[in-house]
Amino acid sequence: MYFPLQDIEAAKLNIDDPEHLRIHSLETFGTHDGPGIRMVIFVQGCQFRCLYCQNPDTLDVRGGTMVELRELVNRAIRQKSYFGDTGGVTVSGGEPLLQRSKLLTLFKMLHEEGINTCLDTNGRLNNAQVHDLLEHTDLLLLDVKHINDDIHHKLTGLTNRATLELAAYRESTGKRMWLRYVLVPGWTDQEQYLEEWAQHFSDYKTVERVEIIPFHQLGQHKWKLMNMEYPLKDTPTPSEEIRQMALGIFNKHFDNVILK
Repeated sequence: MYFPLQDIEAAKLNIDDPEHLRIHSLETFGTHDGPGIRMVIFVQGCQFRCLYCQNPDTLDVRGGTMVELRELVNRAIRQKSYFGDTGGVTVSGGEPLLQRSKLLTLFKMLHEEGINTCLDTNGRLNNAQVHDLLEHTDLLLLDVKHINDDIHHKLTGLTNRATLELAAYRESTGKRMWLRYVLVPGWTDQEQYLEEWAQHFSDYKTVERVEIIPFHQLGQHKWKLMNMEYPLKDTPTPSEEIRQMALGIFNKHFDNVILK
């Protein structure tokens, strides 16, 4: 179930302070962003400009709605009985690390209530504040857009350096991590770089799962509504041959690969 935030009383707030998180929307009973049944908080704001972005309405760091952290925790508590042993709360985006200090407070509050925490990020930042947040992150979902830095820059507007460094840091802590890869024809489907991507992470002990997410056109209408030119409007979804090629390469290096 997916809904905007008009029904949240705190939606009227327009202040930016440590007790409020700037978010785009919430999803209850989510099953695609981490294990089990989860409450997914989609935060507002992102510094990447991915050519295939499915949610361009989350990019503006000044948009969204300010919601009190306690309100989010209370909502999670009310849903806790549905989480079971594997579910919990996932913070996705936008890009969560832009609000890392607030998320640290939120994750601590969730842990006090015995609620599992999951962070879905592009890994753009890798610093002491992020490391503090990861200490309270039960599962890291890391989107590694491309292994080649030049192509990554063309695809997202920024380097992949921090993302790879963050992956290495997470590995050093021994804490759980899932990796995600969006398969885009003409951009991220090169056999050479798929092999290089897989080899880069093949020795990681903390990677429990790798997800291949085929590109689709479902977000194109949002670009149109925002009067933005969609650069991949003519890009097809990956063929079955391309999907199986990527799956075959990743299966050589990882035990648990999921083709979404």
